[in-house]
Amino acid sequence: MSSEYQRIFGVDLGTTYSSIAYMDDYGKPVVVPNSENQPITPSVVFFDGDSIVVGEVAKESSKLYPHDVVSFVKRSMGEADFVFEHNGRTFRAEEISSFIIRKLVQDAEKHLGEKIEDVVVTCPAYFGINEREATRRCGEIAGYNVRQIINEPTAAAIAYGTMEVKDERVVLVYDLGGGTFDITMIEIQSSAIEVICTGGDHNLGGKDWDDRIVAYLVQEFQNATKSTEDILEDPDTCQDLLLSAEKAKKVLSHRDKTPILITHGGERVKVTLERRKFHEITQDLLERTAALTHEMLEEAKKKGYWNFDEIIMVGGATRMPQVGARIQKEFGVKPRMFDPDEAVAKGAAIYGLKLAMNEGLKRKVTRRRERDNPKSAKETQEFEIDDVLEEVEQLVSENENLRPADVRLSRVRVTNVASKSFGIIAVNSKDEEVVFNLILKNTDVPNVITKSFGTAAADQEAVSIQIMENDTTDIMTPLHEAVEIGTAVLQLPGGLAADTPIEITFKLNEEGRLEISAIEPTASKKKVDVAIDTQSVIGGEELEAAKARSSGLVVS
Repeated sequence: MSSEYQRIFGVDLGTTYSSIAYMDDYGKPVVVPNSENQPITPSVVFFDGDSIVVGEVAKESSKLYPHDVVSFVKRSMGEADFVFEHNGRTFRAEEISSFIIRKLVQDAEKHLGEKIEDVVVTCPAYFGINEREATRRCGEIAGYNVRQIINEPTAAAIAYGTMEVKDERVVLVYDLGGGTFDITMIEIQSSAIEVICTGGDHNLGGKDWDDRIVAYLVQEFQNATKSTEDILEDPDTCQDLLLSAEKAKKVLSHRDKTPILITHGGERVKVTLERRKFHEITQDLLERTAALTHEMLEEAKKKGYWNFDEIIMVGGATRMPQVGARIQKEFGVKPRMFDPDEAVAKGAAIYGLKLAMNEGLKRKVTRRRERDNPKSAKETQEFEIDDVLEEVEQLVSENENLRPADVRLSRVRVTNVASKSFGIIAVNSKDEEVVFNLILKNTDVPNVITKSFGTAAADQEAVSIQIMENDTTDIMTPLHEAVEIGTAVLQLPGGLAADTPIEITFKLNEEGRLEISAIEPTASKKKVDVAIDTQSVIGGEELEAAKARSSGLVVS
């Protein structure tokens, strides 16, 4: 790629492991090894006095310093109540996650010998407004330009579609990571990658398999020692069992059984965990992934997709042999393991190249127009690449630094769907308060919807618009099934009759960021605009303080 194009790196910010990738000079996505020469880095942060340690050392330190280590912070992304306290300071999930990104980027800079400024960061497909905005803030706190947030299954499909697929097909991306599960149907074409439907559970992942092993070990220890003590109340023992459980899970992917030594309170108990028993105590977790897949397939039928061509599995937890076997039995298709640890980061890097190429080609087309017609010098770059194909082809023929494959990638259309439904609280025909959804889950984005609602009473001074998020796909949703993510207040002139129309517009962009506007269109034409930026996500002075701390911080 020409040096004229800004390199944009792809970051897979995972629950248990994270990675970073870039596009090399031959147009291939490459995962950059960390300072330990490993392609993936444990998403674990160790607060060692005034130092921040991320990765394998932090993970190993959790056994010795359980109160100073944070793991699985991604599951708390966007939660206002999550706070980690250390040495009199408090840290939100966004700031802790920013340390992981810093570690990835710093190691990549040392390995490649170049400065990294721009990144694409991935997140689970079902992340809502809070979680997506929190993910963006992670990168900003770390000091980088977050060019876009994209869904993990979409990133994996981009990698699969550009590296492996030669014909058009409909693919299920079964993404079982360390802490989250996504199931997504994606149609891959030569010029487009289109998400059809998505589903999943942000509290279901490989960690839950580990937790089942831990619970089994506790029970076996109690049986052997004739004790009723909950040994997990001891932080040291708890961390030791968690590490032993993860190791045992990996061993059982290749062997029929594995020995585990439990040490607590002067007692030592040896437990042999057999693969058969492991399957038995975790079977319901696997069944849940199958049930969620069926739910997603039912939603896909509503959009006219009754069949799929193949299943690809990504995410480290799909290495467990029982996962592929169960999915094959349930759906009659042998799933294909596709680069489970690296596919997401590689797909994000490919998408970063697409963004860079789009921007670079637009600049080149603009300069060409200015050269050929100086009177057009004031024209903006507000055009799409597909609108100027002839000019782009001329640029390719004139410039040896422009690879046709990269130019084709810049034209690939990537479309996503809404991860949640978004609406407002309104009153139905029975005079009951319900959530009226304007944008429904699994509808294409970007999306703009305008609906008219009536005022509740005559001479109403203002309208309070409560903006709600939920997981249903119904236009009307009970209040208890939704959560409030923001409020907009529209001031009204006096003298308006009851049921005066108020036009409300929801605009959801490609990243899942939501903007709302409301207008009284008849009398005053008063209007209010609001971009959802909820209090549960770090912001304002707290955000600036976190950025300031990060700028002077060395993460090792």
